[in-house]
Amino acid sequence: MKKPAILSILTLFAQLTLAQGWDWGGPMDPLQQKFKVRHYRLELEFFPETQSIQGSNTITFSADEKLDTLRLNLIDVYQVEKVLMGGKEVQFNRHDDLVDIFPGNCDCDQVQVFYGGKTPIAQDPPWEGGFTWEKDQFDNYWMGLSDQGDGSQVFMPALDHPASEPSAGADMILTVPKPYFVASNGRLIETKESEDKLTYHWATTYPINVYNINFTMGVFQEEKLDFQSVSGQIVPMHVWVLQENRAKAMALLEVLKVSAETQEKYFGPFPFPKDKIAVVETPYLGMEHQTINAYGNNFQFVPMGDTQYDWLLHHELGHEWFGNKISVADFADMWLHEGLTAYGDFLFYWEHGGAEAYFGKVKTDYKSIPHQKPVVSPVNSTEEVAYHGEIYSKGAMVIHSLRGILGDEVFFPMIKAFATDERFTYQNMVDTQDFTDFVQEYSGQDLTGFFDLYLYSTALPKLKVGKRGKSGYAISLQGIDFTMPVEIQTSDGLVRVNLGPKPAEVNSATPPIVDPNGWIMMER
Repeated sequence: MKKPAILSILTLFAQLTLAQGWDWGGPMDPLQQKFKVRHYRLELEFFPETQSIQGSNTITFSADEKLDTLRLNLIDVYQVEKVLMGGKEVQFNRHDDLVDIFPGNCDCDQVQVFYGGKTPIAQDPPWEGGFTWEKDQFDNYWMGLSDQGDGSQVFMPALDHPASEPSAGADMILTVPKPYFVASNGRLIETKESEDKLTYHWATTYPINVYNINFTMGVFQEEKLDFQSVSGQIVPMHVWVLQENRAKAMALLEVLKVSAETQEKYFGPFPFPKDKIAVVETPYLGMEHQTINAYGNNFQFVPMGDTQYDWLLHHELGHEWFGNKISVADFADMWLHEGLTAYGDFLFYWEHGGAEAYFGKVKTDYKSIPHQKPVVSPVNSTEEVAYHGEIYSKGAMVIHSLRGILGDEVFFPMIKAFATDERFTYQNMVDTQDFTDFVQEYSGQDLTGFFDLYLYSTALPKLKVGKRGKSGYAISLQGIDFTMPVEIQTSDGLVRVNLGPKPAEVNSATPPIVDPNGWIMMER
C-alpha cells in the first residue's frame, strides 16, 4: 500500500506518536535480573474499528528474595488501569515505557496488569514493529503483529528481554468480533462463542521467547494434515489463508510439508511436537513466531527439482530450530539465529536441486556480502546494533565454509548433533562460544583462527598464486596466521591443500583454479 503524498499535521503526529522505533535487548535491567518469569496468561480483546486492545496479562514469576519493585516493560502508548497481586490492588508507576509495581507486604508469585489503548502502527513491518490493520478483498478486517525489533512491550506488559523465556510457556485468550478467527501459538484449547464475539484459547507449555508470542486476526480458509515427524510422532500441520486465496491453501500446505521434511532431515525432529507446525497469511512479509509463522510472500512458489520452494516460508520455518528451539540471550550472537537458518535455505537447494543449484545459490549470496560489519556484535548489543544483513549472508557462508573444511561425513552429523543437544536447546540459551567450542570438540580440529577471522573481523585472506618452474605454482593465503584445507583444481584433478601464509607448491600442467566451488571466503 502506497503512502499518500501529503499527510495532514494531525495524521503525521499520530504516526510519529505510534511508531517510535522502540529497541530492545542490551544489558538486562538490574531490577529485572532479580526475578524469572515462569508463565504468561494474556487475555486480550481486539477492537478492529478503533484499532485498539483491552485486557490483562498475568505474570507468574519466581524470585530468590522479596521484591520491593517488580519492573515490567510496556510502551507508554497504553494506559495501565490497575495492577493486582494476591487479589488486591497494589501501587504502580508508569515511566519511560516501564511499569514499576510495588508489591508492598504481598509475598506473591503472580501479578495481573490490566491495560489497553490504541495499538502502535507498524510503519515498515516486520522490520519496524507494531500492529498492521488492513482489510481483505471482501472488506473483512485483517490484523497482524510484528515485534522482533521492538519486543513484546508493543502489545503486553512483560519482562521484555531476549534472555527471558517463560519456563512453563504461555496461554493466550483472545477475543474478537464475529466472524473473525485468531491464529496464535501452541494448540487451540477451546473456542467460546457469545452473541457477537468469539474467544480463542491458545496455549503452549514450551518455553517461548516473548517476541514469539503472536496473533493474527482475519477471516481465513484453513487446510490441515497430520505430519509424520522423523521422531515417530504425529504433529498437526495447519495453514490459514485469506478467503480470497482459498484456492492456494492446499498448495501452500504441500510446500510447508516438504519444507518441514527437509528441515527435519538435516536438523532433527520438529522441536514443538505437542503444539503444531503452522503458517498464517499476514499483511506483512513474514516472521518466525513459534508454531505460527507469519507468511506474506504472496504464494511465490518456484520449482526446485521435483517440488516447489518458497524461500520465505522455508526460512521462517527454519527458525523453529534456530531461534525458537536454540535461542541466544544476547543479540550479539543473533547470527546463530539467522546464519544457521539461512544455511538451512542453502540445504533446500542441495536436497531438491542438487549440487549445481546449491553452489549457484552460494555463489549468488556470497556476492552480496559487503564485509563491513563483524558477524558477532559487541556483548550486550541491542537489536538495532546486532541486526544487519551479514548475520544472514556471511553467517550462512561461515557454516558453508565449515562444511567445506570438515567434509560432509563430519559436518552433517555435527550440525544435527548441535541442534538436538539438550545443553543448547529450549530454555538453555547459547552464545557464539558455545557453538564454536562444540564444533571444535565434535570435529577434533582447532578452528580458532577460522572463527576469529570470519566471526569477529571483517578481514579476508588474500589469495596469491605465483608461477614456479614449468608446471609448478606457489599458492598462499596472505593476511592470516593459520592454514585451511582448500580445494584446488589441477590438470590431474581436484586436490585438497592446506593453505596459509607460507606458500604451498602445487604441480599442474594448466593454471590451477583455487577453490572452484567457493567454499572459502577470500580476496581472489
